[in-house]
Amino acid sequence: MTIIKPHSVLDAAKVASCLRETFRTGRTRPSNWRLEQLHAIVKLIEENEDEICRALFADLHKPRHEALTMESLVVTASAKHAIKNLNKWRAPVKKETPYIVWPASAFILPEPLGVAFVIAPWNFPFLLAVDPVIGAIAAGCTVCLKTSEVTPATSELLSTLVPKYLDNDAIKVVEGGVPEVTALLEQKWDKIFYTGNPKVGRIVMGAAAKHLTPVTLELGGKCPVFIDDTVDLQLASRRIMAGKYGSNSGQACISPDYILVEEHLAPKLIKQFRSTLVEFFGEDPRTSKDLSRIVNKNHFQRLSRLLDDPATADRIVHGGERDEDSLYIAPTLIEDPALDSPIMADEIFGPLLPIITGVGKKCQRRH
Repeated sequence: MTIIKPHSVLDAAKVASCLRETFRTGRTRPSNWRLEQLHAIVKLIEENEDEICRALFADLHKPRHEALTMESLVVTASAKHAIKNLNKWRAPVKKETPYIVWPASAFILPEPLGVAFVIAPWNFPFLLAVDPVIGAIAAGCTVCLKTSEVTPATSELLSTLVPKYLDNDAIKVVEGGVPEVTALLEQKWDKIFYTGNPKVGRIVMGAAAKHLTPVTLELGGKCPVFIDDTVDLQLASRRIMAGKYGSNSGQACISPDYILVEEHLAPKLIKQFRSTLVEFFGEDPRTSKDLSRIVNKNHFQRLSRLLDDPATADRIVHGGERDEDSLYIAPTLIEDPALDSPIMADEIFGPLLPIITGVGKKCQRRH
């Protein structure tokens, strides 16, 4: 795998051209090549587990168990799944043909698209960088991976480790920020895989449209949890708190964004949430070794503005403490912020959890 540091538009064109030339040689098509690369990814992870965990801790203060279970082990499982199923995925699929064309037969034969472009996010900077690359390799594509500049330790680690394990001509890594990804998006790709926010997703989709390039967008959004009378509150609390605060401190697109609960259940639920938070992270979560930090000051200040908003500030029922120097924001519960407040408008992507009570009545008033 070739590593390319921040570069010019001309370099971006060269990256795409080199990958296309490699694809045209046919070297990525045979199963043997694909399996070699997939086994190499497994080896990379198994031989560098400690380095991966240290990089994720440096970037996000991500606990070791979280780095393993939600990043490196997931990638290992994905690679092994591709190894196990590759020949089945490649096999022709027989299809029925009309009687009128008898004795003809028909098959669908999976073919690689060509040159793939993967744009990785910062919240799971190892998992969501390497996992899409596994898919591209299994499909027989060459691939350009753009790592996230927001998590420099993990980006640098990938840049250091991957050349030792993968094909230098078929897979290239690009480091850098907006200028680099902008230059790369101007090139012709055969598949783009982007993980991140909808605003950038629109830019990616617009750039791809110029070349009619198929795109996969893995974006964020509001992710509600509904709790009714049938729920075991203790079990629900443990699952929600683990999903919210045990998943990168809420900096995950699938973590619970807000809670919808009937008004009569709210006091019991909030009491249970508080108890579970103490169980998971102690009386002072700041000292816990099991809680990630906010990724940088920009996102810390964004979350602080949500906390300081008048519609939110006087609705905090638990937490709210923060320290910008250490990028720490405590697990925070907010009861009934206004439905039109900023915290309810966009994905929170942090350790703030609104609890909306009286669900039926409020939905009727809003609609």
